[in-house]
Amino acid sequence: MIKEFRLPDLGEGLTESEIVSWHVAVGDTVELNQVIADVETAKAVVELPSPYAGVVAKLHEQPGTVVEVGAPIVSFDIPGGEAETAAPDDDAAPAKREPNLVGYGAAVEKSGRPTRRARRGAAPTLPAKPADAPTVDETAEPAAVQDSFSHTESEPEAPANAGGASAERPRSTPPVRKLARDLGVDLGILQGSGPQGLITRDDVMAAQGGKNEPAGESAPEASNASALSTQRETRIPIKGVRKHTAAAMVTSAFTAPHVTEFLTVDVTESMELLARLKSSRAFADVRINVLTLVAKALCIALDRNPTLNSRWDEAAQEIVQHHYVNLGIAAATPRGLMVPNIKDAQALGLRGLADALKNLTDTARAGKTSPADLSGGTISITNVGVFGIDAGTPILNPGEAAILAMGSVRKMPWEHRDEIALRQVMTLSLSFDHRLVDGEQGSRFLADLGTILSDPGMVLTMV
Repeated sequence: MIKEFRLPDLGEGLTESEIVSWHVAVGDTVELNQVIADVETAKAVVELPSPYAGVVAKLHEQPGTVVEVGAPIVSFDIPGGEAETAAPDDDAAPAKREPNLVGYGAAVEKSGRPTRRARRGAAPTLPAKPADAPTVDETAEPAAVQDSFSHTESEPEAPANAGGASAERPRSTPPVRKLARDLGVDLGILQGSGPQGLITRDDVMAAQGGKNEPAGESAPEASNASALSTQRETRIPIKGVRKHTAAAMVTSAFTAPHVTEFLTVDVTESMELLARLKSSRAFADVRINVLTLVAKALCIALDRNPTLNSRWDEAAQEIVQHHYVNLGIAAATPRGLMVPNIKDAQALGLRGLADALKNLTDTARAGKTSPADLSGGTISITNVGVFGIDAGTPILNPGEAAILAMGSVRKMPWEHRDEIALRQVMTLSLSFDHRLVDGEQGSRFLADLGTILSDPGMVLTMV
């Protein structure tokens, strides 16, 4: 029988995801929970396991396609039983969603709201079945999906086709449909140049007259330099991590009143300690660096200044003070800026922190960070020093009270024991939410950090 698998709600409150790649092809035999695809949400690339054991009968979407939650993405031919059919449009009929994998959400009952028209597009032919075998209705959608679109804008229907059959909604993504509405372009008259006839942004712009070349026309082969010289601009879709980061930063900047303080510190003794640790037997197999020292110093300073490790609960009108540190580390990845966090960083020693930082950054750069690692942070560090930058005014991660920016470590003339000496110096930039943290509290926290990094032995007076 044929079982249809629809894009699940991955538990992040998101309405769409992009198919990054398929790990299977039509005709492949798969096992239950075998990874069949990589799916990019607004936060991370997630491995999607198969909910069935059987043969892949049909891939509904191509890599690079943005798919709405609840839309069919793959069909399986599994042995025995009857074909899966969508529930009739009846208020009392429950929506089937089985099996219910972890994080995919539970089935819900229909609300009786209007259903959304099916999407149109050619797809590979299913393997042959006996003539008496029932078939799946692939145009119906479960109640959960109908609910999710019950408040969306209504859109005009496309004109009927030449054969007289009623036309279906043209295949396109939500951003493209919005662009078409804004420009007054009728999607019903367009031929999509994307996979399976998907109408793209370029198709809409070409119809509106905003492009110099017809959609889909390829330029002659040329060098990168000559190609750039013929293009006055490049348009990059805002999606995935970049879209999520932009929304989060705007929310943070216009919700939390930011204050940034700076402290330039002589870190010569910390750098000498770091050199000794790297040459010691205990840390011979550990990737330890200045970020590790700053992370440990931050955890110690937070214990003395707990207001920096809190969040503002607007709904409850409460300040929530955390007794643990989920330390976020900003990581530049090919997919954009990500801030995964080390859970319970306050409980880790220097070696444990070094290992956790290595695993965190390696996983982020490989694009394998899980959504759980990107949520629940309580305070963050961004190391702008690796780019040769001295200082900055970092924007808070939403829900966090503070973020620390580390500048580059530079040798420069500095006052040391009443004389001018060449010392290793670093600037710390601390941004904090002034609703939660007063100037005095932020200053004391930054001063404690500076004390530890300028004279690591002073930790003995703080713990």
